[in-house]
Amino acid sequence: MSDTIETMTDAELDLRGVMCPYNYVKTKLKLETMEAGQVLSVIVDDGEPIRNVPRSVSEDGHTILKQEKIDKCFRVLIKKQN
Repeated sequence: MSDTIETMTDAELDLRGVMCPYNYVKTKLKLETMEAGQVLSVIVDDGEPIRNVPRSVSEDGHTILKQEKIDKCFRVLIKKQN
């Protein structure tokens, strides 16, 4: 299943080392440039980023398709809503 989702991603942001709230701000700005239905892959660090970014993006009305741990960070797949 992850292969299918990975091929569906339209853009990727690598935000490792970016502190809160800047990682959320960068994610939000990137989503604003995308079309509804497109999928953004965001890589964030463990801790505050993986707790805050998915929650904040969901509160903005977008859909979290998947969260997966990759080494010491996480990949979050976000589907942009209207």
